[in-house]
Amino acid sequence: MPQSPTVNRQITLASRPTGAPKPADFRIVDAPVPEPADGQVLLRTLFLSLDPYMRGRMSAARSYAAPVEVGAVMVGGTVSRIEKSRNAAFREGDLVVAYSGWQDFALSDGSDLQPLPRAAASHPSLALGVLGMPGFTAYMGLLDIGQPKAGETVVVAAATGPVGATVGQIARIKGSRAIGVAGGADKCRFAVQELGFDLCLDHRAPDFARQLEQACPNGIDVYFENVGGAVFDAVLPLLNTKARIPLCGLVSQYNAEHLPPGPNRLPLLAATLLSRRIRMEGFIIMQDYGHRIGEFTAQMGQWVGDGKVKYREDVVDGLENAPDAFIGLLAGQNFGKLVIRVADK
Repeated sequence: MPQSPTVNRQITLASRPTGAPKPADFRIVDAPVPEPADGQVLLRTLFLSLDPYMRGRMSAARSYAAPVEVGAVMVGGTVSRIEKSRNAAFREGDLVVAYSGWQDFALSDGSDLQPLPRAAASHPSLALGVLGMPGFTAYMGLLDIGQPKAGETVVVAAATGPVGATVGQIARIKGSRAIGVAGGADKCRFAVQELGFDLCLDHRAPDFARQLEQACPNGIDVYFENVGGAVFDAVLPLLNTKARIPLCGLVSQYNAEHLPPGPNRLPLLAATLLSRRIRMEGFIIMQDYGHRIGEFTAQMGQWVGDGKVKYREDVVDGLENAPDAFIGLLAGQNFGKLVIRVADK
């Protein structure tokens, strides 16, 4: 009979990055596998989700959540197996969605655990993507803030990422025209041919702004903002009166050390929002919509099961590869939802 592991690999924050994170900003350490006390469970990480928000947690700047302390384990959502249970609500062998971070094992009292969605039973890592936080972000941001209507034009950047891909597909389900923005011909082709977008534009094209204007002859009714930067600059003049902008992230700015060069765009933004009566609303998914996760899980599970919402994963094997994969994520190198496979089921 195989012996239980005695070492818990952990990836900790070695230093706060200046600009883009570097491998030296992370450290891999070995710690003992903890033992659960009464009321606790021991979790074995199977899959670790890597997401752009983690860059903000590496900074000491004020944010909606406390930063990761230097020397502490990096935070992150996981699909985990209960290895040992001293909590009557959980059985050994159960799979749960947890927040165990970048490590092999973690303890929980159960209060932060969610059962694996039934729709993810045969594909557990989907609970970190289309059936998890990114899918939830797309669902609530688009439907509650964006409120797309049949015949309207919805534009979303990072169109093949886990949030953008889901936004575009929900827009199509609601009868809207879905225009994606992505980096490179392969991603744009995938958005149209596999995800069903009406059109996808490469933001790297030198005439991207002109292409976007031609693609949106009737203007833009909903822009789902998760990137910022040059894409938003091209979108702004095309926004229609009463347009809606759900804002869930600004990944193009996460490594910035200073304000971007060029003219101050704030007066133009404020004037456009006012004169066209545009609604632009930032949201933090669990803080603002955690009470509606059951609604999302039921509807998205049905859409995925019926093939109405498709997904793509970018799976990297090995916890030790998480730092390099995360650095690549911030540079746009992933293609689909980035997941680290830490251990086999």
